[in-house]
Amino acid sequence: MRVQALALIATAASLAAPAGALGATTLSSNWAGYVARPAAGARLRSVSGTWTEPAVSCSAGRASYSAVWVGLGGYSQNAGGLEQIGTDSDCSSTGHAVYSSWFELLPAAPVAMDLKVRPGDRITAAVTVIGRDATLGLRDLTTGQRASRTVRLSSIDVSSAEWIVEAPSVCLGSGACRTLPLADFGRVAFTDATATLGALTRTIPAGPWSTSSLELQSVSFTPAEDGGEEPRDARNALLLATPSAVARATGAFTVAYSERRAEAAPTEGPTLPGFTGGPPG
Repeated sequence: MRVQALALIATAASLAAPAGALGATTLSSNWAGYVARPAAGARLRSVSGTWTEPAVSCSAGRASYSAVWVGLGGYSQNAGGLEQIGTDSDCSSTGHAVYSSWFELLPAAPVAMDLKVRPGDRITAAVTVIGRDATLGLRDLTTGQRASRTVRLSSIDVSSAEWIVEAPSVCLGSGACRTLPLADFGRVAFTDATATLGALTRTIPAGPWSTSSLELQSVSFTPAEDGGEEPRDARNALLLATPSAVARATGAFTVAYSERRAEAAPTEGPTLPGFTGGPPG
């Protein structure tokens, strides 16, 4: 996702697999979770999922970010759009946790939603596309509050469905982008992760589509004096977000945060969607 003038974008690598099959785990520099892709030319109608808003662990002097969302499109390297809605659990540079809700219709900027979220709240989200109208909705099952928006778009991508925990990327005016530090969100538990193709609604592993799991691997960064991002010299601190297996009946899975040090710089996965001006290779 993006924050105001800074472009925060996400992406993942593609896998070819038989419809309904669960592909091998693929690395990404900023996405962790699952992606479903129907046959070429098939149009998904909706995606939905429920999660528990994580409580981030913050420390002063290190801003970090995490976004949890569901969406349609944006998975291919030449994606023309991404319709997504979700929540953020971020840490400010002073060590304070900040929680928010938003939707984004890439390549446009994100829009804040009037839905307050707190750690531990059960959040359900859905994106539905009918023609060129995209309806994006959030409901806090803990408080009963809800918010939704319907937007008519000139370009819509419904070629994939996603259930994602993301480390956002920051894109500066020059077009150069880098992945921001992933916040220590602990664990995010998804349930009821479903997509709809035609009149058929199924959980992630039970639908007529190929399914890929994504593991996030990202080198940690700290802010530079000029406001950009510079690598932190911490013997290659590697931030990880790893999805569990997904339950066929309930569409339930978790994404777990971890951090480790490596003696050599890791080979990171790609950053998607592949809009012009993505992170340098």
